[in-house]
Amino acid sequence: MKHLILASQSPRRRQLLTEVGLTFQVQSVSTEETYPKTMPLSEIATYIAKGKAVALWNTLNTPTQDQSVVLASDTIVVSNGQVLGKPKDTNEATAFLRLLSGGVHEVITGVYLLSATGHQHFSVTTKVYFRELTEEQIDYYIRQYQPFDKAGGYAIQEWIGMVGIEKIEGDYNNVVGLPVGAVVEALKIFCPDIDGLV
Repeated sequence: MKHLILASQSPRRRQLLTEVGLTFQVQSVSTEETYPKTMPLSEIATYIAKGKAVALWNTLNTPTQDQSVVLASDTIVVSNGQVLGKPKDTNEATAFLRLLSGGVHEVITGVYLLSATGHQHFSVTTKVYFRELTEEQIDYYIRQYQPFDKAGGYAIQEWIGMVGIEKIEGDYNNVVGLPVGAVVEALKIFCPDIDGLV
């Protein structure tokens, strides 16, 4: 029976995997989340996810590698051709939300699965439509929720998602942080003997 290792400290990804009944361990290593500047936007998240998966894989001993599947993921927000990562401070979070206000952006999550027998990778894109946000709404959200660990400076499952998002096109869980349905389907094909996989 293969064991799943989630290469992420994200509480949202842990919650989503738990809710679909998967059994997994959490381990991660620090990596540089950089990418070639000429890389197509659609490939960035998967590229970064691969870096996370490989970095963790290289820390495992051989018996552990033989018994494990590493799952790594990365999420980016793209607005008007600009990649919005995790805001470094209040000023950047404010700038991000002003940019997203009243417009449409894409949330792209890249997934990389790695085991001793091979790998699988894919990305999922969701379109998010924001209502016009007031300066008061932006200030309130940042002060109350401190969204500095979230791509684009917001979380759809928080207050801003309830009052600020008009609609989405695509997978809601992808915006939360992991397209868990697509992950389960990939695991069924790639490694059907994962512990906890129905």
